[in-house]
Amino acid sequence: MLIMQFFWKYVDDLMGKGLEFTVILELIFYVSATLIPLALPLAILLSSIMTLGNLAEHNELTALKSAGLSLFRIIKPLFVVIIIIALATFYFSNYVIPVANLKMRALIYDIQETKISKIVTPGTYSTEIEGYAIKVEENKNGGFKNVVIHDHSNPNINKTVKAANCDMYNSENGAVLYLNLKNGNVLEELAINQNENFESKSRGRFYPSRRISFDNAIYQIDLTGFKLNRSDDDLFKNSFEMLNVFQMQDAIDSIYKLNKPIFQGFVTSIKNEHPFFKIKSPIQLIPFKDTTPIVAIKIPDKKSYEYKLALEFSTTKLRKLKEMVVGQQSFIHSVMTNIKLYKIEYHRKYALTFAIIVLFFVGAPLGAIIRKGGFGAPVVIACLLFMIYFVLTELGEGLVNSDAASPVVGMWLATIVLLPVAYLLMRSAALDSKILDLEAWIKIFKRKKQ
Repeated sequence: MLIMQFFWKYVDDLMGKGLEFTVILELIFYVSATLIPLALPLAILLSSIMTLGNLAEHNELTALKSAGLSLFRIIKPLFVVIIIIALATFYFSNYVIPVANLKMRALIYDIQETKISKIVTPGTYSTEIEGYAIKVEENKNGGFKNVVIHDHSNPNINKTVKAANCDMYNSENGAVLYLNLKNGNVLEELAINQNENFESKSRGRFYPSRRISFDNAIYQIDLTGFKLNRSDDDLFKNSFEMLNVFQMQDAIDSIYKLNKPIFQGFVTSIKNEHPFFKIKSPIQLIPFKDTTPIVAIKIPDKKSYEYKLALEFSTTKLRKLKEMVVGQQSFIHSVMTNIKLYKIEYHRKYALTFAIIVLFFVGAPLGAIIRKGGFGAPVVIACLLFMIYFVLTELGEGLVNSDAASPVVGMWLATIVLLPVAYLLMRSAALDSKILDLEAWIKIFKRKKQ
């Protein structure tokens, strides 16, 4: 399901590219690796509900409790397995998924840059293939309608092909594009350099143009240069998705270190523009002993030239200062957004590891409470709980992107919310109490009050 969701997202980039089957398999392999952080929590939740649900449904859990084993003692071996899975997940997420992201992004980029996709853009002429201009009006049910092809590959003849319907196929090696045309015609005209002596040649059997109609025809276009070109993976390796936690921490420190002089330089330049900070030495108060009368300084009139000149100078200076502040603000925002992306991915890897443990302590007691195994009720309950986990994760990331929460709070939101739920479920399953039993909760609060 998750792989199909990926293909629905990139179906427009994959269709009509003439990709080899091995390229599709390679892409599916990389996508499968990157989807493990999303699929693994659901797998842990479902398997824990099914395991404890089967034990409870067949009264095996009751027999173990009757032998004096507590629920914590019963699930202790499973907890050890979950710890191993969580550690392996962190290792996989930290070292394998960055490589898979790197390979996947590079391959998707190469597929998107394959020029064959631009040949059949509905409604516009495409001149990506040298010597051809192709236009289609509509793409319907995998075929095209109202196709127009201007063929200038032969410098001596100008050829125009029109067809009501068209189906496109690639050759096995991807070197030729076949167009299965239906209900159309071909118009061929001589080029100017071949029509110089038209008056003399037209008296004989030579004709400057011809028109051919057809019901079905196969048209070939050479696709040399339109194959999938693989780019160097090193072009994408500096993205935050392609780094492990240690590399991301180094990247964050480097961003701070590189931009700190820029921030300080901006503050210094602003200070240097202000008259107050231009005074390099402190003001010395000198006793005034002269008894000469003080002459009042005349303030220029608002209508005078000096006043207008001073006002224009001040306005220009303030406008320049505003542009500097706005530009610096945009720069700081871009830097902090970049740092935020690194921190989101950094905390995502750790949050996933602990989420697996928390979801186990949600699913295991829940299976013991509902006493149902198999693929019936456990699947429904697991999907509902996973939906809550997924929504909380996306909500936390959205809060971080909107600067409403820090990366620590946003990426750990699902774990923070589900942790008390896991505690209540474990307590209820261990004491064989009902979760929604109001009287039991009243007794708990009365006991705490006493």
